[in-house]
Amino acid sequence: MKTIIEPFRIKMVEPINLTTREQREQLIEAARYNPFLLRAEDVIIDLLTDSGTSAMSAEAWAAMMRGDESYAGARSWYRFRDTVKEIFGFEQVIPTHQGRAAEHILFGVMVQAGSVIPNNTHFDTTRANIEFFGGKAVDLPCIEADDLDSDYPFKGNMNIGALKKLIATEGPARIPLIMITVTNNSGGGQPVSMENIREISRIAKDAGIPFYMDACRFAENAHFIKRREAGFENTPTIDIAKEMFSHADGCTMSAKKDAFANIGGFLCTNDAELAHRERNALILSEGFPTYGGLAGRDLEAVAVGLREVLDEDYLDYRLLSTRYVVQHLRDMAIPVVAPAGGHAVYLDARRFLPHIPPLQYPGQALAVELFIEAGIRGVEIGTVMFGSDPHTGEEHPARLDLLRLAIPRRVYTQSHMDYVLEAIQQVWQRRDDIRGMRIVEAPKFLRHFTASFDWV
Repeated sequence: MKTIIEPFRIKMVEPINLTTREQREQLIEAARYNPFLLRAEDVIIDLLTDSGTSAMSAEAWAAMMRGDESYAGARSWYRFRDTVKEIFGFEQVIPTHQGRAAEHILFGVMVQAGSVIPNNTHFDTTRANIEFFGGKAVDLPCIEADDLDSDYPFKGNMNIGALKKLIATEGPARIPLIMITVTNNSGGGQPVSMENIREISRIAKDAGIPFYMDACRFAENAHFIKRREAGFENTPTIDIAKEMFSHADGCTMSAKKDAFANIGGFLCTNDAELAHRERNALILSEGFPTYGGLAGRDLEAVAVGLREVLDEDYLDYRLLSTRYVVQHLRDMAIPVVAPAGGHAVYLDARRFLPHIPPLQYPGQALAVELFIEAGIRGVEIGTVMFGSDPHTGEEHPARLDLLRLAIPRRVYTQSHMDYVLEAIQQVWQRRDDIRGMRIVEAPKFLRHFTASFDWV
């Protein structure tokens, strides 16, 4: 069949409050023009993030009912641990309440002042945790990532030549780990090829540097490899995922993405001594090592979700439904990052609003206008998120100015996405009238979460 359907039935519904344009103008002004500060009940289509916003299955809800809430050594912990070890292959599994907690523990143990950590592109919490501990986060996206219109299949790749140069310039002693984000969230949700993963691993081993993955969307990345990389056409996605992790020394994971869970995460390594230090840090901030800030029912939900997300029918649907939106935007000549990623659609705000300079935040302006137009909430990934040095306060344009529309898993239907397409087209038609924005107030770290804005 040519028609792709959702590989699930809807069993429960949640009402949507359909606001008017006048109401939305008042709501976003009261939220200081920051979509993060809106009440969720005032949003019609919420594409702010795919983190913790997915719909859990009947099996996951059933598993939650057997959650063992014992403080130490609960049955739920062992089910969680064994599932992670089976899929990810690492010996040491450390549960956390979400991905940024895993990052905070990892970098708190491994990063010192003056450390340099390369990545294909660090996402916001990854960068902030590195900088918090005095390190320098260096982005090394592949050259092909700069052409947002091309259909190059693996724009999430790391620039291998740049990585070699960085190691030669800085020296391995200053690089406590090399990291790669799969898929590359800040770079348009683009996947990383197995060839690139293997090459990074080889370089890291030769230099004696640990290699880690930010594995939030590992299943989507593995399925992209199956669909786009020669030699993997007939390989089950779970086996591709296992090979990806076999080339790494550890990973961080937000289970709020590719595990369908509303909360949860973990940190993995094969280094027992390092894991001992990380567990000591975990006890200080998250909880005992067999629950790590999670309820037993949450550990159960993650264990189920990690298996469900590797279902081939679901992953086909997931990637094709995102491609549906991207292809329609391209047909309308609306600037969007191509090819389609898995978890989100990324509008190129810099080309969408070319009259707004980067330091007047075109991505933020576009986010505000899309909410006013149709009650759709997205997030700026650009100069607001990445354009300020938290130590010096120096402001500079980010490499890209994007508006990310992250699609929660198993939540919205095609008609919801058609509504999103119509709204984007309406904003596109009046784009010349949209003004830039300025920051009124913002914290030093992760300013996009709580900053207040106004029109220029």
